[in-house]
Parts: sequence; C-alpha cells; structure tokens
Amino acid sequence: MPIVTPYQNSRRFVSTIGAGTGTGATFAIAATAFTNDAGAAATAFPGAFNYYDLYVNGVMQTSDTSTVTTTAITIPGGDVLDPGTPIIVQFVVS
Repeated sequence: MPIVTPYQNSRRFVSTIGAGTGTGATFAIAATAFTNDAGAAATAFPGAFNYYDLYVNGVMQTSDTSTVTTTAITIPGGDVLDPGTPIIVQFVVS
C-alpha cells in the first residue's frame, strides 16, 4: 500500500477551450493560458501531484481524456468544442 501524506491541498487553474492550439490529438492549452485561484496568470502546472481532475464545462472528465505536463494540458479532440467552453484543472498535492 502506498504511503499517503496526511496533508493534502489543491491547486486550481481556469481557462477556456479558445486558449488552446492544435487540432485533433495534438490540441493543447498552455499552462500560461490559465489563471490560478488568486486570479493571477499561471506560469506552470505543479511538477509533483497526487492526481488531477479535468472539468470541461463543469463536468469532470474520465482520466483517458487528457494528459498533463508542467507546461500544458493536452485534450485530444478539444478543438471541436465551442471556444467559450470553460476548462478547470485541479491538482491534488501533498
């Protein structure tokens, strides 16, 4: 069984689909296109986290709909969504 630290917190980032670039499998939104909980422009996503949740238009997505790095989140096929669709990424960190 993995060791889970007793302290957990989250970091949330908000943007819209319109901030993304690419098409199909390469559609991605840069971390710098997001704002954080304080309303400030994000510089990067957390490098270490327990897991993350992706919400598209307020609906949590399954884990197979995205991949994330410190610089971007890739959402294959996201380019077909309306540009105003809100995106929230929540990282749970220890």
